[in-house]
Amino acid sequence: MTMKTILITGASRGIGASIAHAAARRNYRVVVNFNRSEAAAMQVASDIQAAGGAAMAIRADVSRQDEVQRMFKAVDDAYGPLDILVNNAGILSNFRVDQADPAQLDEIFRSNVYSAYYCSREAIDRMALDKGGKGGVIVNMSSVASRLGGLAGGSAYAASKGAIDSFTLALAKEVGKNGIRVNAVRPGLIETDIHQLHGSLEQMRSMAETAVPLARSGSADEVASVVLWLASQEASYVHGTFIDVAGGR
Repeated sequence: MTMKTILITGASRGIGASIAHAAARRNYRVVVNFNRSEAAAMQVASDIQAAGGAAMAIRADVSRQDEVQRMFKAVDDAYGPLDILVNNAGILSNFRVDQADPAQLDEIFRSNVYSAYYCSREAIDRMALDKGGKGGVIVNMSSVASRLGGLAGGSAYAASKGAIDSFTLALAKEVGKNGIRVNAVRPGLIETDIHQLHGSLEQMRSMAETAVPLARSGSADEVASVVLWLASQEASYVHGTFIDVAGGR
């Protein structure tokens, strides 16, 4: 069976790295995108290769159109047209609305929203049936913050994830007829380093005991398994929707 190629943005650590490893176990060729964390990204790719899988790491700031275009060209050259795109790259915010400045807002929306636009556009050019492609899947990483408003100081993050929800629905309507399925995953309190911005992992686990109906935080692997299900033929009629991986929160 022909191997499919999956590109995960922001895949050097956390949920992105877990998706990369899970994809490799399912016999995907894995593209590990990173911006700053080169050593971690190279380690993810190296670990996949050591286990007999195919992987490559590519540095690109996905909030910039030119770097996204360069990254997709590199994927074309190495593996051919992309099959699966996971728009996972993003950053948290921790500032109040009355303390926000334009530079902070610009960084959040470029990292969390513009990146999904730029990467999806390049993916569609390669996947769409009317462009000579063979179809594909796009999975956007949203958050339960999009409907809960996020934690204190996280209004910009929550707003950016609300934009991802709307983008997911709109994109699904645009490209479904061209063989591209589009969905989003909304994680809740997941144990990754990104949550250090709002305190320690221990604080998050403590909060989860009362805020989450399952009374615990989740793991990156639990999110990854849902992403890979959406990417698979088992989800062939799942389109334009959201799956919350949040323990009932």
